Amino acid sequence: MRLDHIAYRVADRYKTAKFFVECFGYRFAEDLPDGFEIEFEDHSKAKCLVMVPPEKIETQLPIPWASLLAVGDGDEKINQEYHVAPEIFISDGTEGSIVKDWVLARNGVGGIHHLAYQVASVEEVIEEWTAKGFAEFTTDEPLKCDGLTQIFTKPSELTGVIYEFIKRDKQGFCQENVKDLMNSTKGLSK
Repeated sequence: MRLDHIAYRVADRYKTAKFFVECFGYRFAEDLPDGFEIEFEDHSKAKCLVMVPPEKIETQLPIPWASLLAVGDGDEKINQEYHVAPEIFISDGTEGSIVKDWVLARNGVGGIHHLAYQVASVEEVIEEWTAKGFAEFTTDEPLKCDGLTQIFTKPSELTGVIYEFIKRDKQGFCQENVKDLMNSTKGLSK
């Protein structure tokens, strides 16, 4: 399990994105430089940006979250663990939207909405966390889209955090899953 992305719901997605660019070196995802928009059934909207960390690894690692790198020459080699930072997902919303209501419930500032962890099997995590009493989930079944399986927990009684579990067969986001995930949190903004 590794941290896949951190999702923020905020008042101004571009102002927040500028902060991540200037302070942490993040950049807009190449395949979604302008982000995307989701329209809900009530015609409210969520506007989303996807940001990637400054580190970039060109090859598939044998394990998804770290690689041991040899540093130095000869006898002075040191093994060092290297972590790639998670992606950042930033959304704001129009009046009456799920996102805007969530931000307003937090004094108009918003904040971290959820932490997403990449897992080998979403279904196994659901079974384990339910059996151990660690979480309730916002949907009865995981949401599936081409190359992605995802689910949200309700806010944890232990940490107050919403967790997302995600299994990726390929990189990227699926707008339909994002919409369904957001809809699954509708009652959680109060």
